[in-house]
Amino acid sequence: MLVLNATYEPINVCTVRRAVVLLMKEKAELVERASWDLRSESTTFARPVVIRLVSYVKVPRDTHKRRITRRAVFARDGWTCQYCGSRSNLTVDHVIPRSKGGGSTWDNIVAACAPCNRRKGDRLPSQVGMIPARPPRTPHPAIFIHVASPTIPSGWRQYLPEAA
Repeated sequence: MLVLNATYEPINVCTVRRAVVLLMKEKAELVERASWDLRSESTTFARPVVIRLVSYVKVPRDTHKRRITRRAVFARDGWTCQYCGSRSNLTVDHVIPRSKGGGSTWDNIVAACAPCNRRKGDRLPSQVGMIPARPPRTPHPAIFIHVASPTIPSGWRQYLPEAA
């Protein structure tokens, strides 16, 4: 379930169980519901798809300090090789190779298919004419919603920024 802050900003993904608990404790309100309900022996609940917290929660914006994972890099780069556009056999590539002083930072890592990664090797992009399609950058915080849930339900789309 997608969790929105009081300002309708997406901040997290949670389980249906956690969403129902937040709704029952009146810490959140139902924004989008599924077409079918949840039933217990004595009660019926609307199955939440999107909930909004009643009180604003301050979310730290130190995305640059967030751990860089393969899935986060792939999601940021649209699950495509930044050199040739392929969507299969993805790896991560240091644009400026570590052997040449490049770091493992958001602005130096891109998604690359294995053939492109091998072709580039430990050379600079200018040496082999392989410039990434999009310059690597620190991702929008909403990208981590895409990492937590690679398939985005249609009910979530209107709450997620297009850039993510």
